[in-house]
Amino acid sequence: MAGFYSAVDIPNPKIIIADEPTSALDVSVQMQVLEIMDKLVKERGMGLIFISHDLNLVSSFCDRVLIMYAGRVVETLAADKLHEAQHPYTQGLLNSLPRLDAPKDRLQVLKRDPAWADEPSVSA
Repeated sequence: MAGFYSAVDIPNPKIIIADEPTSALDVSVQMQVLEIMDKLVKERGMGLIFISHDLNLVSSFCDRVLIMYAGRVVETLAADKLHEAQHPYTQGLLNSLPRLDAPKDRLQVLKRDPAWADEPSVSA
């Protein structure tokens, strides 16, 4: 039957979808979880979709980043090029993060433009 998985397939997925898997964890536990996920992906040759608002974590853990706004992909780039983001939403997300190397008295407030929701999704 197409679309159904056997009991053999369930413990051996081809892809893991991790939605905010570390958001409520302290940094040391967060790193342990990421190490386990990374090991699984490498050992089993599976894919990983890592969903997170923590762009610092994403840029250090992932290969490619898709930034979404209102259910649409507004920008896609290599994780190590995240600092080169062009879309105003991505730039706003990055500018709203505290940085030890460039401290600010106040962080930028993330601005949203309703027109972004009407833009077509960028090709992944």
